[in-house]
Amino acid sequence: MKRYAYAALAIVIALCVGLIVGRFALVPRGIQTHVSTQTILTALRDQGFLVTQTYVFDQPVSIKKTTGNAFQDFFVGQTIEARGSMEANLGVDLAKLSASDVHIDGNRVTIEATGPNLFNTRLIGPIEVRNSQGILKRVLEPDDGYNQALAELERAATEAANRPEIVTSSKSKSELELSRLIRLLASEAEVTVIWK
Repeated sequence: MKRYAYAALAIVIALCVGLIVGRFALVPRGIQTHVSTQTILTALRDQGFLVTQTYVFDQPVSIKKTTGNAFQDFFVGQTIEARGSMEANLGVDLAKLSASDVHIDGNRVTIEATGPNLFNTRLIGPIEVRNSQGILKRVLEPDDGYNQALAELERAATEAANRPEIVTSSKSKSELELSRLIRLLASEAEVTVIWK
């Protein structure tokens, strides 16, 4: 019986020694990853155009086609008043980044980006159009004014999206989003974005 007890004790001691040796000698201390410029560049380029700020503008526009003469305007003049909601998306075109735009120094990553740029403006919902045309224009050249109103709404939304306060806000959101994307690759990275 003592022989079995000693054998069981020897097995338990061998297992404990094996666990301790295996824990300290065989398990790697930590997986070291190396993130290169090309790795970051590829990951960012795969995002394409990164939309970081979306604004919705709802403002009326007015288009007046006048000859300057009230009598002539009665026959051929036109006034279009429209209102519609336009969405403007701003962000950074990451597909345009090159290897010279990404710099790594230790755990510091610096990105040189252009922008933020306007990606698109688009209509959301219907357009309310009121069209006042002169008598001859209504008969000879009927025009509902929709296309002109849409073009003017797009122009107004583009102009509004390029206001300095909106561009500044979009820059800060773009910096946060670029930092988040790079930290997915290198969690300890200190990210700096320089705008060209």
